[in-house]
Order: sequence, then C-alpha cells, then structure tokens
Amino acid sequence: MTTAADHASSTQADLPRAILVGVDFGGGSHFDASLDELALLAESAGDVPVARITARRKSPDPALFVGSGKADEIKALVLGHQAEAVLFDQALSPAQQRNLERHLGVAVADRTMLILEIFAARAQSHEGKLQVELARLQYLSTRLVRRWSHLERQRGGIGNRGGPGEAQIELDRRMIGERIKSVKDRLVRVKKQRNTQRRSRERSGTFRISLVGYTNAGKSTLFNALVKARTYSADQLFATLDTTTRQLWLEDIGRSAALSDTVGFIRDLPHKLVEAFEATLQEAADADLLLHVVDAAEVQRVLGDIGAADIQQVLVFNKADKLEDGQLPRSASDVLELEGGVRVPRVFVSALDGRGLPELRRILSSAVAGTLQADLNSMPGSSIESSTTSGAPLHDSLPELPDAAA
Repeated sequence: MTTAADHASSTQADLPRAILVGVDFGGGSHFDASLDELALLAESAGDVPVARITARRKSPDPALFVGSGKADEIKALVLGHQAEAVLFDQALSPAQQRNLERHLGVAVADRTMLILEIFAARAQSHEGKLQVELARLQYLSTRLVRRWSHLERQRGGIGNRGGPGEAQIELDRRMIGERIKSVKDRLVRVKKQRNTQRRSRERSGTFRISLVGYTNAGKSTLFNALVKARTYSADQLFATLDTTTRQLWLEDIGRSAALSDTVGFIRDLPHKLVEAFEATLQEAADADLLLHVVDAAEVQRVLGDIGAADIQQVLVFNKADKLEDGQLPRSASDVLELEGGVRVPRVFVSALDGRGLPELRRILSSAVAGTLQADLNSMPGSSIESSTTSGAPLHDSLPELPDAAA
C-alpha cells in the first residue's frame, strides 16, 4: 500500500535537482552563508536543492562569475548529484549565464529569474499576470541569444520555465519589444481603473490600511484573522501576489476602514519587479496607515523605493504563538523608536490563535480616529529602544521570531 510519505517522496524525486551557489564579495554586500532563503525560493519554484556551495571573491569573474576553479567544483557537484540546474543567489549577466550553462552543461538561473518564475506561477488576477509578464519580458530581452524552447513549462523546476498563459515562446527582439509595449499599455489602463477606485474611496472618506512585510511573515493569515476572510495563505514564499481589500469594522469607534493585503517583500527584490508591480504597490504608497509585519529593515528600504517611507506605521510582530514562555514580551504593545527619532507603536500578535488582536484593533481604532500620535505618549517605551537609536540596524536588535505557517 502506498502511503502519503511514499507519494511525497515519489513526487519530490520527479522534480529537478538543483545545486545552490552563493558568493561573498565582502565590502558590506549582503551574503547569506546558509543559502536558506535561496533554498526556500528554489522549493517554491519547484526545484529540490541537493547541494550548496559558497565562495569568496573580491569581484565577480567577468566570464564565469565564480571563476574557472570554482566552476569546475560546481560541475563536479552537478555530475555527482545528477543535478539538472544550478541556482545563484546573486544576479548574473547574460554572458555569465550563457558561459556557465556551456561550462556546466545544465540550466543556470540567478535569483532574479527564480523570483520571476515564482511570480509567474502564483499570479492569479489579470493585473498580476500582466505585471509578471512585463518584468519577465524585460529580464529575458537581454538573453535572446539562447534558444526559447526551454521556456515551455511541462513540469516544475528551473529546467522547464514558462510564463502565465504561455505554452511556448519563440520571440526575437522586435517581437519582445512590441509585446512589452502592449503589456505596458494594458497596465496603464489597469492603473487608471485603480486610480478611479482609489479616488472613490477618498471621496467616501474611507481610512486606508495596508499590510506590508517580508514574504512569509504571516500577512495573509493576519489579514484573514482581522477581517474573517479566506485569502490563500501557506508556509511558502510569495503564496499570494494580488492585492486584496476588505472592510475592517472597529467596534471601539463604530467605524470601518479599508484593509489591504499586499504582495510580500524579499531581500534584493528585483527592481524590474518593483517597477512592474507599481500599480499593486501603490496601495501601500497611498495608505493612511501601514501595518508593518516584520522583517522591518528590508521592508523599510522597499517602502522608500515606492514612496511610502513617511506614512504612519504600526509594527506587527506576528507568530507570537511560537515563542517560548521566557521569550514572550512583557507587554502586548509598546513604542519603538526608529531611525530619525520616529516613534511607532509595536504590537505582538498571533494571527493563528488570536492573541494580541484586541490590542491591535485598539491601536487601529486610535489611528482611524486620528488620536494615535497622542496615544503614543501614554504607551510604555520599548525595552530595546536604546539599541535601535544607537545607529544599529533595526533587524539586528529585534528578537528573532521562529518560522511558522504564513
């Protein structure tokens, strides 16, 4: 009799096997020695990481990115594990990608391509599919010297890629240019529709709240808990891409607010994706209040990119149910001082079991009523306030929360 475990093992065996590669260039550049995030991206894209390898260099090798010696090491891993793909945690130039594929004999993809593939598989709305297609076409337009047959998706994994709604692509530069122009024109129309809806909400005086945060931080689960919705959530990166807006009723003040769940951020989110998702991210930029579900440091950078850094925020530390008793905060909420002396409320919640949600609703009521800044003076100060005002990055001083379902 075949068990569920046997089926899962069989399914995994059918997926492409991938080698993960990361390079430390020093000089303050971000380097994930564990490659854990790249592994999550690979799994979300339908690949099975079978080996990881890292290197240190002063600068990228112009031809092979990692140099010929390290490329030979990677090739040995490919042969030893019978891998079908090699995934890099940094961006590769078109020439480096082509040279690596010739040297290694398997498909090669960088972090940008991996994220684009996940977005292509997850986009559901018409707008989301257009945004993903635009970013993907812009990325691929520099890589037209390769054959296009590898883009037909027959199964998951980096070796067989394809965009939303496309069975096979055979395009030259002229055709891609025309397609990019067509998609941009359609997105302009979508943006006009969104602006019309946004102006309608503004005329009605609706207070707008946007959930922002790192992908897989629990935004969708928190959204569902607050508005009793059934938005898809899962323990995976970029489980949801499309903005969803619902009315949030606040009993304390007898008013409702519009709560939007937006696409999650990630370290080194490709700029082409930020540009392509401008219409979706505009929900955050036009909000009256941001519910920032940490990882705080990386989200702050992206919020700056989209013009939302100065909007009032509430920091929401989700997944409190996964903390041990000794790790639980002394207070369900306090005040945190960010860079520049800006004071924001911070609340610890669990979207799964509901703890902290009444306190979060109270803070939202204050924000909608326009009394939040005044109320901050009566809230207790953060126990880590001194470390966050000393110039240390916010994410270095915050307690690390365990991973859990999104």
